[in-house]
Amino acid sequence: MTDYELKDIDPEDMDEILTKVEWSFNIRFVSNELAHIRTFGELCDYITAKIPLDHSSSCTSQQAFYKLRKAFSDTLPLDSGHIAPATLLTDLLPRQNREQTVQKIEHSLGFRLNLLSIPGWLSAILGLSFLISIAGFFISWQVGVAGMALSILGFRLADRFASNTLQLKTVGQVAKKMTREDYLRSRRNPHTFNRDEVSKVLTELFSTGLDLDKADLTREARFV
Repeated sequence: MTDYELKDIDPEDMDEILTKVEWSFNIRFVSNELAHIRTFGELCDYITAKIPLDHSSSCTSQQAFYKLRKAFSDTLPLDSGHIAPATLLTDLLPRQNREQTVQKIEHSLGFRLNLLSIPGWLSAILGLSFLISIAGFFISWQVGVAGMALSILGFRLADRFASNTLQLKTVGQVAKKMTREDYLRSRRNPHTFNRDEVSKVLTELFSTGLDLDKADLTREARFV
């Protein structure tokens, strides 16, 4: 059977994923440090060896859920026993004051969750207006500049006042996101890591960030 090839990956997308890896595991890559890596398995092994922390077999996703549950119960008038992985975020975060509540939860955790976004329909309208403003340059540069300025202002206002749509549905999904994007910060002891979890976290980061099928991210999958 032919090994799967991880090809046609945009270099900028790869850089973005590696930046997320650096943030999640609190490591840094220097220029061309990964040039010798040929397979996904080699990448997993290299990153595992690079993390300068003691090994602990404790489960990070479980710890992430407990930390998140505590942050919710500390912020909301709600007993932690009523919060489960399947609990809907809409039940905990009603639209009114949602942004402020999320900020308080993030403050309790000590890092951002990035749970809120601009509604898809509004983002589409603003994107269309931006394209129309570009087309306006062919009519008059004044029209184009004015249209582009209004579009940029619209994006900024939307980001400030309309970023209220939840990207995820359940508490469990948020805990999974925490484990993927803020691995060490999600652990009870951020000075340890579970070396057996690194490959799984990297698989999650690559599949989510590059829209790849997890089944294709085998140890033998080759970067080309």
